[in-house]
Amino acid sequence: MPDATLRPAGAGGIAAGRPGHRLASRLATLTGWRRYAAAAAFGGLATFALPPAGAVPVLLLAFPGLLWLLEGTATRRAAFFTGWWFGFGHFVLGLYWISFALLTDVAKFWWMMPFAIAGLPALLAIFIGLATLVLHIVCGRLKLSGLARILAFAIVWTVFEYLRGHVFTGFPWNLIGYSWTGFLPVLQSVAVIGIYGLGLLTVAVAALPALLPDPSESVMRARASVAVGLVLLGAMGLAGWVRLSQADSATVPGVRLRVVQPAIPQTLKWVPSEKARNFERLLELTAEPAAAGTAPVTHVVWPETAVPFFVERDGGARQAMASVTPPGGSIITGAPRIRVEEDGENRFWNSLHAVDGSGAVVASFDKFHLVPFGEYMPLRGILPVGGIAAGATDFSSGPGPATLDVPGLPPFSPLICYEVIFPGAVKDFHNRPDWLLNVTNDAWYGKTAGPHQHFEIARVRAVEEGLPLVRAANTGISGIFDGYGRVTAYLGLGERGVVDADLPVMLPITPYGRFGDIILVLLLMSFSLVTTIARQTR
Repeated sequence: MPDATLRPAGAGGIAAGRPGHRLASRLATLTGWRRYAAAAAFGGLATFALPPAGAVPVLLLAFPGLLWLLEGTATRRAAFFTGWWFGFGHFVLGLYWISFALLTDVAKFWWMMPFAIAGLPALLAIFIGLATLVLHIVCGRLKLSGLARILAFAIVWTVFEYLRGHVFTGFPWNLIGYSWTGFLPVLQSVAVIGIYGLGLLTVAVAALPALLPDPSESVMRARASVAVGLVLLGAMGLAGWVRLSQADSATVPGVRLRVVQPAIPQTLKWVPSEKARNFERLLELTAEPAAAGTAPVTHVVWPETAVPFFVERDGGARQAMASVTPPGGSIITGAPRIRVEEDGENRFWNSLHAVDGSGAVVASFDKFHLVPFGEYMPLRGILPVGGIAAGATDFSSGPGPATLDVPGLPPFSPLICYEVIFPGAVKDFHNRPDWLLNVTNDAWYGKTAGPHQHFEIARVRAVEEGLPLVRAANTGISGIFDGYGRVTAYLGLGERGVVDADLPVMLPITPYGRFGDIILVLLLMSFSLVTTIARQTR
């Protein structure tokens, strides 16, 4: 069979003697568990393109490998499960770190380990399975092959990746476009097309080598398509390089931030006997003198739930904070918030407060995008167990993105924990902030890939919006990005300390910041048009 031409329904087939035909034909003839094991392996391979590894070239094998496996699928069921196993391998390896959160209380949450390790990847893999199923149906009915099939694959992948980011509250973690976070020139494109648009182009280019053994395309056209794809990425990189070469490093006059990273182990964070000591550690780090010859600190940022008390009700905690607050400035901190309802029930929020030098709360914000099974239990009626972070009572959600005004600071948009992962939903569109503030606690995940991925995802939001982003983590990883995604301050995973830095200025509003995913729709329409042309001219 390796030397034959394989032509399943709706596929271009594999021709003998063409580049890559032996590997392609071998993959296309796999059946049963061998096909699915290979799909899972290619999905796992694609994970290495993402942070922290950033080995983007592996996609040039992972996506063609998936398409070659799909060449041999004659049924819709096989097409779905080939994609599903690719997704399962991809998400098991890329999201293994989520299970580490359960280790903070194994006796209580042991039953959730299988769900965290395999259940969540199994659910997320459905989106990729549906993408390959739709590809199989579309290619069969429209007789798509060659370049048209490659472009159709990129379209359906992007559509279902977008759905993954929005359906059932959404989980747009490890989108394929994040492969470029280590390559700032290419990453600049998200200022125009967003992370989903970058993912669309990435999948299309990475899948082009699948054309090389395809008999529906001439060798010359197949090679030319691959070359054009690589040239496109090169042009994007060149445009990004030009943008970065013209960037300045202007900062906001009169603003000097201190980002505090206390590095408190999650196992000790909420222990009653440790709460006071944890709070004192924050005060001590805040009170440390600035480096000689540097401007004085004007404002301090603490991480998510840094204060283990209800700040609005605890005057003693506010006065302690006021004692180390810079003159005329404030401390911005994460903390839980409570309100007693008329029926006597307590409601809780994961919140952020700004406390000034008098001990007054001058601004507050409630987290609006809560973590399922972490901050609330979606199936509480069936599983009467509290969320991992929330405990016995669910957190309530806030009203949505907001722009806060704190004396002495430009207006900013707060983002608590994973609120930063949602493209296009990090600011109030009617009141654009000057910068973004992300407070988080990644200590749940230890020294795994999770905190690195979270940090790089935050970088992309800065580039998309053209807004500097300040990130304060309990541990892993704190820092500051400018509107180009360049790191201007950094505290590594597990480090305890502070970093003092100026606040970069905001950039003019980016096309993505102005139009959001409307640009993605136009890009998908353009791909559909090119797909039609490629189908008619093959």
